[in-house]
Amino acid sequence: RRLLLLAGLLAALGLSPVSPIHVYTQREVYGTVGSRVTLSCSFWSSEWISEDISITWHFQAEGSRDSISIFHYAKGQPYIDDVGSFKERMEWVGNPRRKDGSIVIHSLEPTDNGTFTCDVKNPP
Repeated sequence: RRLLLLAGLLAALGLSPVSPIHVYTQREVYGTVGSRVTLSCSFWSSEWISEDISITWHFQAEGSRDSISIFHYAKGQPYIDDVGSFKERMEWVGNPRRKDGSIVIHSLEPTDNGTFTCDVKNPP
């Protein structure tokens, strides 16, 4: 069985003065049940990368209206949700200094089909 994972993107704007962050993800990512998949999230900003940068990944299951947070990076530390279906299957592979907020999901399950969104904030 093949799964279709949709990687979405969401660019967040900082406080005044406002400078955009451009966030790039793959439009579609495919994986097979039991395999692993990398959800790439790269970003670009004309501003320096602050110590307060945060990266959050959200997941919206196919057919659902609700989105849940599954991963958060803040203050130099990754925080993987300790509840939910991704808790022991997710790996942080990003590096904000290299403008990378990517994650890996291991042991794909049929319920992983849906939309993943990478949200990057770089407050001045």
